[in-house]
Amino acid sequence: MTTSRDDQVTHAARAHSFNAVAAQYADHRPTYPPALFDAIEELTGRPLAGSQAVDVGAGTGMATARLLERGAHVVAVEPGEGMAAEFRHRLPGTPVVRGDGNALPLADRTADLITYAQSWHWTDPARSVPEALRVLRPGGALALWWNTSALDVPWIAEATARAGRHFGQDFSSARPGFDPSVADPFGRLDLRRHTVRWSRHVPVDTHLANIGSHSLFLVQSSHRTAAYLAEERRHVLEVFPDGGVEETYDVVLLLASAPRAA
Repeated sequence: MTTSRDDQVTHAARAHSFNAVAAQYADHRPTYPPALFDAIEELTGRPLAGSQAVDVGAGTGMATARLLERGAHVVAVEPGEGMAAEFRHRLPGTPVVRGDGNALPLADRTADLITYAQSWHWTDPARSVPEALRVLRPGGALALWWNTSALDVPWIAEATARAGRHFGQDFSSARPGFDPSVADPFGRLDLRRHTVRWSRHVPVDTHLANIGSHSLFLVQSSHRTAAYLAEERRHVLEVFPDGGVEETYDVVLLLASAPRAA
């Protein structure tokens, strides 16, 4: 399938859109549950404590912070100036280098674990897969994950349908980008899929700010976004009249191990 120049421009605009709202992103996006990192340890058969980890597309450091809490030694890689600045503000003692997954600014065989939290879909797998394999040590692991809305929860399904009508897209079906065959279309990795369900309880303002921090909203006019969020507030308060919103997520984890040395 070919990609048009307009599609490429739109993709690039969305990828860079987060830099202008880095603080909003950090304050309101959902983090990741302890069970996700338990699963990574179980699937890799090694503890995170003491491991050399690289968090690519680290953004404001949400996943990096969780890895540090588990005792990993982390180097972050982030292409965006605004996001990297917010990362340094929130995690001043953690190294962050400018770069992206298509050309990692790291030496060969230096990482036990490479993570992509909400960021693998911004890469080109034809380049990012061999780059990950280059930087991983033999037997190291590549972990890709995304927080996805739990569409079997009725109010979330209804909200997703409204977003689909707003953008003229179908958000209700399974997202193909989270499938191993799409994440690694050339079959160089043996990706295993694991799902972790979790939830958070947040004020309605946080819920709406989270929605507004997504790239599809960031690249449209502020007036159109504001109108959507005002209408969405009304719908959400019908479900949660006290203003406390129960967001439910499924973290989709794709994990692969690098070949061990012969």
